[in-house]
Amino acid sequence: MSRIPIITFLLNLLFFMVSCNGQVPETVNSATAKPSLTKEVEVGAMQTDQYFPMLKGKRIGMVVNQTSVIEGESTVDSLVQAGIDVRSIFSPEHGFRGDADAGAKVKDGKDIKTGLPIISLYGKNKKPTAAQFSNLDVIIFDIQDVGARFYTYISTLHYVMQTCAETDTKLIVLDRPNPNGHYIDGPILEQEHSSFVGLHPVPIVHGMTVGEYAQMINGRSWLGAHMTCDLTVIPCQHYTHSTPYELPIKPSPNLPNNLSIYWYPSLCLFEGTVVSVGRGTDKQFQIIGHPESTIGNSSFIPVPKPGATRPKHQDKECRGFDLSTTKLGDAYQSKGINLDYLIQFYQTAKDKDNFFKPFFTKLAGTKNLQAQIEQGMSAAEIKATWQVGLQTYQSQRKPYLLYPE
Repeated sequence: MSRIPIITFLLNLLFFMVSCNGQVPETVNSATAKPSLTKEVEVGAMQTDQYFPMLKGKRIGMVVNQTSVIEGESTVDSLVQAGIDVRSIFSPEHGFRGDADAGAKVKDGKDIKTGLPIISLYGKNKKPTAAQFSNLDVIIFDIQDVGARFYTYISTLHYVMQTCAETDTKLIVLDRPNPNGHYIDGPILEQEHSSFVGLHPVPIVHGMTVGEYAQMINGRSWLGAHMTCDLTVIPCQHYTHSTPYELPIKPSPNLPNNLSIYWYPSLCLFEGTVVSVGRGTDKQFQIIGHPESTIGNSSFIPVPKPGATRPKHQDKECRGFDLSTTKLGDAYQSKGINLDYLIQFYQTAKDKDNFFKPFFTKLAGTKNLQAQIEQGMSAAEIKATWQVGLQTYQSQRKPYLLYPE
């Protein structure tokens, strides 16, 4: 081919790419053509045309944290700049800026940027009072969840809905994707073990977005007899339960990346044992270990860090497993809670009588899991006992789904 035709060909190709925005035209139908990219997920907060009209002339309270953003800007700031009458900020566990330790008391305060009062919904005031809603017409809930029952933001959602129902205050949930929304797994919580790390009879991995979960709270009458919240959900666009979603902002101090989020439903159970999950390191929920462990091929030393000022086994070398090299795709595709490491650590523990702490039952939502591990059941045998409950839950969950499976 001569030089001139090559140049002409390249120019024509460049023109074709520019005119088509770099994408193959819809008319192309070839077995060898690459599939078009999935449209980018748009979270509920971005659908301002759907919910801004509901806010005109209304006094607004916002349940938000550092994940509550619209294209990089705080949802609070966006609403204030749009002239919306925002009166109060309600902050969940980890605080409005998301920098408090897990379980740490979060104090009331004032937002430096907007001057708005910040009311903590963690500690003694987990449920907002009627007085705190007395000057509000609408509550907006906009928080990124990770799809595990013991992640406390859905418990905060429950209590907000309850106060909304009691005070006839409207609730608008700005929905966000669930990064673990592509599967369900785990034992169903038994009501006698209900706590702030698990309020409802759902499995550990519930497979719902916050908006879907809010609809289920209403639909299953979990707020109490004859209580219903005036709820509107602003759904995500271009999202399904099988859509991988990488969080743009870490949802809490000790979930630094998507890999930690995928491992979280499995490794959080260790929080009810003597084993460390890497708090006080840079691989939180990606490494596990104990100072007296005889298993694993890795070690780490927890030290005080932001979000983990007093980590378990502080300044002690912990031996165990480094899971941070797991391929992200493999972690996403696993679609199940991993009990193997938990069983291994228990079986090799020097002090089995003190391996489990009372908190383990709250996390598991049942006493059965600890008993099954102590009895020597395998992971497969344990998970087989969950299946009937999961099948029932699957049918209960279905009416509240907003997105295709």
